[in-house]
Amino acid sequence: MSRYRRSSSRGATYFFTVALADRSSALLTEYIGWLRSAYSAARMAQPFRTVAICVMPEHLHAIWELPPDDADFSMRWSRIKGGFSRHFAAAPARSMSKRQKREKGLWQRRFWEHQIRDEGDLARHVDYIHYNPVKHGLVCRVADWPYSSFHRYVERGALPVQWATDVGDALSPEAGERP
Repeated sequence: MSRYRRSSSRGATYFFTVALADRSSALLTEYIGWLRSAYSAARMAQPFRTVAICVMPEHLHAIWELPPDDADFSMRWSRIKGGFSRHFAAAPARSMSKRQKREKGLWQRRFWEHQIRDEGDLARHVDYIHYNPVKHGLVCRVADWPYSSFHRYVERGALPVQWATDVGDALSPEAGERP
């Protein structure tokens, strides 16, 4: 069995990528109401602050700030995944392991997490999240994607509505560049 090393810094800020098992699916945007409900229920049960988020058809990116005394992001994701999955029938071709763990086979088991190191790292990851729908060819302008915290940033005056309209290539958090 693989052993994954996860960060466990209490009160830290984390970037996440969480994906459906079927990467050709569009369930997350088709059933955005159910996802929002599961997300809200998880946040009520175990509070956290969403710094940025973008929901794509088959995956999502989020940045969370956890409470000062808490590092348990895995349980929060488990709640979100479980809350959303309850609305769907189990995949017919689930492995024995997934059946034993009562998993429906909707989500990839693992998720990507990265602890944000500093303000520059945070800014790069926020930009990456907001630019993701353009990167994947879903829209031409960041402002045209409805399932993103980008609109909250515009309302607060943190970003202009025309942000990143001249960017030709996808942003990468590792690249260290901002538009």
